[in-house]
Amino acid sequence: MRLHVFGSRALVAMGATILALAVLPVVQAKPDTSGAGARVAIGDSVMLGAKWNLLNRQDFTLVDAVVSRQAATGPGLLRQLGGALPTNVIVHLGTNGSYPLRTCKKLVKAAGPTRKVFLLTLKVPRLWEPVNNEMLRECDAAFQAERVHLVDWNWAASRHEEKWLYGDGVHLRPAGARAFARIINAAIAKAYPPVTTSPPTPVQLVTSASFAAPMVNMGAIQASL
Repeated sequence: MRLHVFGSRALVAMGATILALAVLPVVQAKPDTSGAGARVAIGDSVMLGAKWNLLNRQDFTLVDAVVSRQAATGPGLLRQLGGALPTNVIVHLGTNGSYPLRTCKKLVKAAGPTRKVFLLTLKVPRLWEPVNNEMLRECDAAFQAERVHLVDWNWAASRHEEKWLYGDGVHLRPAGARAFARIINAAIAKAYPPVTTSPPTPVQLVTSASFAAPMVNMGAIQASL
C-alpha cells in the first residue's frame, strides 16, 4: 500500500484563547443616610438661636424651640406630634433647671421604639449643668445604642466658647449657631451605618490568540508503514 504524502511535515494549527480579568472599581464606604432625611427638633432658647440654621440644612420639618422651656414639657410635646414624628428626633432641654432621669426616659418612650432620639448635652454655667449632663449620659445608657444617641454639645462649645457663645456662656453667636446645626447633622449621619460595596467577582474576557500544536513528521510515519 502506498501512502500519498503531500509533504514531509505537516503543521497543525489550533485556535486558543487567553483569559483576561476585568475588575471594576470598588465603591468606598460612606454613611447610608437614605433613611436619615426627615427630622424634628425640640428645645429651649439655645436651640432657638440656631433655628434657621437647622431649617436651612438637611430636611428639618420642624424646629420647636422657645425661651425658658422646661425639660418637663418634652414628653408631652412628642406625644402631641404622635405618628407625625419622623425617624430622627433631636432634643436640647435642661438649660433652665432640673431634668430628672424619669423625664428623659418618658421623652424617649414618647418618641417611640422606631425613632432615633438625639440628646444634646448642655453648656450652661449653672449648678445644674453637671447634674443634668450626667443624667443625660444615664438616659443614653438606659436604651439600646441604635435608639438613643448622645451629642456632646458641652464638650464642643467649651472648646470654642469665645467664638460660639455670648458673654452669658449659654446662647449662640452666629458662629455658634452654625456649629450647633453642623454638629447635629454630623451626629445624625454618624448614626447610620456605612454602606460598602464588596469587590466584584472577576469577569473573564475572551481575546483571540493562537498557539502551535506539535509538528507531525510525516516522513517517519511513511517509513514505518
